[in-house]
Amino acid sequence: MIETLKQISPFIQQYQGQTIVVKYGGNAMINAELKQAVMADILQLHQLGMKIVLVHGGGPEISQGLKLLGKESQFINGLRVTDQDTIDVVLQMLAGKVNKSLVAQLQGKGIGLSGIDGGLLQCEKLTGEVDLGFVGEIVKVNSKVLEMALASGLIPVISTVGADQNGTIYNINADTAASQIAIALKATKLVSMTDIAGLLRDRNDESTLIPHATLAEVETLIAEGVIAGGMIPKIACCTDFIKAGGQQAVILDGRVPHAILTEMLSDQANGTRFSRN
Repeated sequence: MIETLKQISPFIQQYQGQTIVVKYGGNAMINAELKQAVMADILQLHQLGMKIVLVHGGGPEISQGLKLLGKESQFINGLRVTDQDTIDVVLQMLAGKVNKSLVAQLQGKGIGLSGIDGGLLQCEKLTGEVDLGFVGEIVKVNSKVLEMALASGLIPVISTVGADQNGTIYNINADTAASQIAIALKATKLVSMTDIAGLLRDRNDESTLIPHATLAEVETLIAEGVIAGGMIPKIACCTDFIKAGGQQAVILDGRVPHAILTEMLSDQANGTRFSRN
């Protein structure tokens, strides 16, 4: 026990009082045992003096809700096509069921918020070659409500919906929201928990995991086609955070029990870390 405390003490000192933004999604959210373990880990880090902000998705639950309406989920470039029925389901599932189920497991330390509350995620309709419907692009993060929650010793748990100046509600990509929130809070670290091993040199072979990449190396990996498709926006969220002054971002394998404790309290990596140098 004393030996373990000696080993983790430098990491506790490094992150104590620092803001850590955790994006939570993938298999770690679907599997009940993993979800319980993740929430216990978040509580543990909070008790060690870290200011944790939890940003979550809820894709499977939204898809399930749409199925009950007889609607199939449709995605373009990794983003959900969101019509009026879909945005209603997103609100019910994401800001309702998923958000409150996570808060309930934080033993009174969690406070559930959506990006609509306090004008947290102010957005406009995302425009491009294809009309995705009610999908939003963040134009401003008003972090005041988060700062108040953190100052009160609470763990904000954020569902990624936002509104524009006219009160129109939009669905927002959770990776993008986490990155923008981390930048606005001047967080020390951004942790993205997913259901992949991390950045792989060969996407079909987990033994080719790249444990660390600098900003310059990311550019090279994109040029080589190693980072392609849906990984480009996911990794861009990490690199945007680093460029804005964040110390480190990590894509973490959420399928591994206690992955976030291992990441925060040891040198052992089970994903890919991104840093400036």
